[in-house]
Amino acid sequence: MHFTFPQKVLFKHCDPAGIVFYPRFFEMINDAVESLFSDVLGWPFEEMLPNAGVPTAAFDVRFKTPCRHGDQLELRLTLTRLGRSSLSLTTRAVRQEVACFEADQTLVCVDGEGRPAPWPAPVRARIKDLMEAET
Repeated sequence: MHFTFPQKVLFKHCDPAGIVFYPRFFEMINDAVESLFSDVLGWPFEEMLPNAGVPTAAFDVRFKTPCRHGDQLELRLTLTRLGRSSLSLTTRAVRQEVACFEADQTLVCVDGEGRPAPWPAPVRARIKDLMEAET
């Protein structure tokens, strides 16, 4: 695991039954990724945009157990593969060590016109350092 993001399930995340409406999990993942870029990789979205971006190119999510209003989740991000302009990662959401969902995601670094671009050297170095520290 390379980064942990705490997430309390709020009223805004839930349907009338008090269970997280599944698209809200994607918002939570994006919040965790944005914090990873800001807090760990030193490339906050507010500095990145509008000259670059890291849109999601692929998502594969497995929902394990429902989450409810008030649950305290921990989103655990693991960087799994670094390409020239791509980054694959896995997000595992747990509640008291019970897996709630797992998501495999691929981000692509793009330039201001939305075309794939190589990772900036300092960001690439930080990603590599994180991945190498885990092995």
